[in-house]
Amino acid sequence: MLGLGIIGWIIIGGLAGWIASKIMKTDAQQGILLNIVVGVIGGLLGGFLLKLFGVDVEGGGLWFSFFTCLGGAIILLFLVSLVTGRRALR
Repeated sequence: MLGLGIIGWIIIGGLAGWIASKIMKTDAQQGILLNIVVGVIGGLLGGFLLKLFGVDVEGGGLWFSFFTCLGGAIILLFLVSLVTGRRALR
């Protein structure tokens, strides 16, 4: 994921954050900027978790990076809903 550059992070993070917000039904409360932030942080979270399980995240490629961001974003939105007691980020 780190090899993509800032533009790649924004594009993949935004797309992954938007899809994750659709899956978690938080899209109505989120704008494009928050979707990008959720996707990028989700990518960091997903990469960290995969490294804990011994997965080589550096050599995964574009699709692997996207699904890492998507999975991490879903986990992030789920954790936020647990902490806040709501289904949305506000």
